[in-house]
Amino acid sequence: MKKWHKEPVAVDLLRKLNETYQVDYITASMLVRREITDASQIMFVLESDLSYLHNPFLFNEMEIFIERILEAKEAKERICVFGDRDVDGITSTVLLVEELHKFGFETFWRLPEGDEPYGLTKKALDEISLSKVSLVITVDCGISNFAEIEYAKSLGIDVLITDHHIASEELPDAVAIINPKIEESGYPFAHLAGCGVVAKCIWALRFSQTEFYQESFILLHATLGSTKVNNETIIIEAVKIKNLVETERIVEEVIPLALGVHQSRIINFLDCNLPILALDIEIEKKLLKRAFGKHIDIELGELRPKLEDCFPHLKEKSLFSLKQISKSIRYKQKPTELDVLISLFNSFVYRSQKNLSVEYREILDLVALGTIGDLMPMVDENRLLVKVGLQEVSEAKRRGLFSLLLKQNLIGKKLSTNDIGWYVTPIINSSGRMGKPEIGVKLLLAVDEAEVEGYSNQLIELNKQRQSEGEALWERLLPKAHASFEDFEKKFLIVKDKNISRGLTGVMAARLLRQFNVPSLVVAQIESERITGSIRSNDYFNVRDFLYQFDDLLLDYGGHRCAGGFSMETKYLQQFLKRVQQTITVLESYEEQEKPISIDAELTRDYMRPELINIVEIFEPFGEGNPPLHFLIKGAKIGDIQLLNRSKGEGPGHIKLEVVFGEHRWPALYWNGSDEVLDNFVVGDEINLVFRLGRNYFRNIHTLQLTIVAMEKYKTPIEKILRLDTT
Repeated sequence: MKKWHKEPVAVDLLRKLNETYQVDYITASMLVRREITDASQIMFVLESDLSYLHNPFLFNEMEIFIERILEAKEAKERICVFGDRDVDGITSTVLLVEELHKFGFETFWRLPEGDEPYGLTKKALDEISLSKVSLVITVDCGISNFAEIEYAKSLGIDVLITDHHIASEELPDAVAIINPKIEESGYPFAHLAGCGVVAKCIWALRFSQTEFYQESFILLHATLGSTKVNNETIIIEAVKIKNLVETERIVEEVIPLALGVHQSRIINFLDCNLPILALDIEIEKKLLKRAFGKHIDIELGELRPKLEDCFPHLKEKSLFSLKQISKSIRYKQKPTELDVLISLFNSFVYRSQKNLSVEYREILDLVALGTIGDLMPMVDENRLLVKVGLQEVSEAKRRGLFSLLLKQNLIGKKLSTNDIGWYVTPIINSSGRMGKPEIGVKLLLAVDEAEVEGYSNQLIELNKQRQSEGEALWERLLPKAHASFEDFEKKFLIVKDKNISRGLTGVMAARLLRQFNVPSLVVAQIESERITGSIRSNDYFNVRDFLYQFDDLLLDYGGHRCAGGFSMETKYLQQFLKRVQQTITVLESYEEQEKPISIDAELTRDYMRPELINIVEIFEPFGEGNPPLHFLIKGAKIGDIQLLNRSKGEGPGHIKLEVVFGEHRWPALYWNGSDEVLDNFVVGDEINLVFRLGRNYFRNIHTLQLTIVAMEKYKTPIEKILRLDTT
């Protein structure tokens, strides 16, 4: 029987979250149990507005990146987008190609085909050079292509890198690198997918077409302060902003007429020939004159008319009153009225530029697909990108995506990360796995109905081939895996096979990891002189650090903490295997014990209502780093038990229950739970139940459904005492 555990929570912290963020106590308790108590992280759980996303110009090299593209536009250069063969690389390629086309560029694209290695190659650059391309932009790759980027320079080709893979200490000599995993990137969130990085570049490129690009200005606000020795003080705040990024801030509390103008830090701050903007210039001027005398003359631009045109509800409200009602300001630590003004101005820019807000949403369908498909953590701004992106996927405006959803019976459904991860991204991935990633790109770019249908059918067929080849390959690899598992003392395993398709090495490595729960490496020989490999691991084993140890043997390598790949000359294989053996023998064995299920909330009968789904959906999207919510109810009753199937007589089958609790009867599914339920429970039993709550769609009928995670018979307190039950 599975065990569970519910962490206690501090009442004062629940009260603080309730008062600060206006969330109910159930939601507050779940935030605390998930250790989401920092304002910036709570924001990405509660909010759905894209203005809360991090500013792309926080990337230190974003301006360099944009300027090189603008230079290319001026010179009418040809651009090639070079991507990767997986769903992240495919969606990244489509996003940037579409955007550059809209921008007026003659744009080409290329992905690794057949058994070509990951990343840029000299062969690909030679082909690109023949098309008179002078600028290559990599997506979801490039950070490890040192030699190739030098070769590109020798061909007269500049390279811009957008990537999200872990970088080495040295970086390629590209014109600009946009990668959140580089320590000095300046960006506050490291775990964007490749398509997320591209989406940031697209926003910045669109911003470059507005009047605000590269414009620096100052926002100013003054207010009455405290009283000191019968003298009223005036607090003056100002902030310098460029590309909507705060670059410098100052605050000064001034006793009226106590300082000469040139003694004031704030006056020196303002004396920089930048436009100075304020909400109400007449009020600000009066306060400045009270502080420094009537001879002070600072030219101010008034923001109120523009802001009120955009936000009519602001009419005649002061910053003080707006501070009390502002949603965004509650996520700031010790916010001031100047923070309110900054937030208002940023929101004004977002709302007034539709291509940065309303129209920007439209590209997030592919960002959601790539982020889910690449198993990125559903934390920070990934939550918001995927949450909005799933809404766009559900609307299926993109014709190629609509065709896939239609074939997978997903049209009209409120889509979840599970729906995408099980029924959509594997199909797109199959094109790359089978050496034809261009089919995935062409489907997502296609607008002609006949082309869409043709590419969609090809993808479905490629996925079937992948599944068939995968099953046959699995049967062949499994005995080898068992032998290697023992050879490495159950710490690691390596499987080699000359007949593995390069596109299936990652799939097999992931499946071996699930089966054996140790780092798993699959090696394929794709040419007589070259091999390729993929490795997958649990979080305790850093794949990138592992591969770095063999840098002298590898042609190239890359990846994340838990997944990576490499290529190598065949002549080094035996030396590589010998060194792996030496490395792994000193690795501490890791046995993953079954951890108790973490309970997010225990529900009383009053809370167990259909409206609970609204709380569940606050915490979506679920995925890596944000598992589904687990609820606990005690004393529920089994109303009915149905055996659904027994997997062709092998292993446990699935059980459907009716759970009665409070005023409602709930349909519930317990996957592979037939043995446990039929042996231990009967209709009418009272039970304690751990479950997830979700939506079920069947024949266009939508219902709520419990997914059972664990259950036990309910015991009253007196029964526990009599049975000496101390669990």
